[in-house]
Amino acid sequence: MCMGTPMQVVSPGWFSARCRDRDGSLVDIDTRLLGDVSTGQWLLVFTGAARELLDEQRAADILAAITALEAALAGHYQPEQHFADLYHREPQLPPHLQALLTPDIPSS
Repeated sequence: MCMGTPMQVVSPGWFSARCRDRDGSLVDIDTRLLGDVSTGQWLLVFTGAARELLDEQRAADILAAITALEAALAGHYQPEQHFADLYHREPQLPPHLQALLTPDIPSS
């Protein structure tokens, strides 16, 4: 399985960018699929190649999910801590599936 990791551009180059990964290391990333990138932008990186531009909130959400996954694998997963925004709410169907639901017809 290949998992994307958010990285922030430190210095853009020609079809590449030096980026900071989640542990603070600097990594050279291929940006040919995205074109020009700017310092400070967040990229979703798969095996050394940027595939998507991310806004700061989306990057933070992905990094938090990776942290939760690592905690679960280490036996320290706490859903109320790692997914506080989801923990106390009921699951919801996406709109395209909600549209398929038929209202209950009362029986006579």
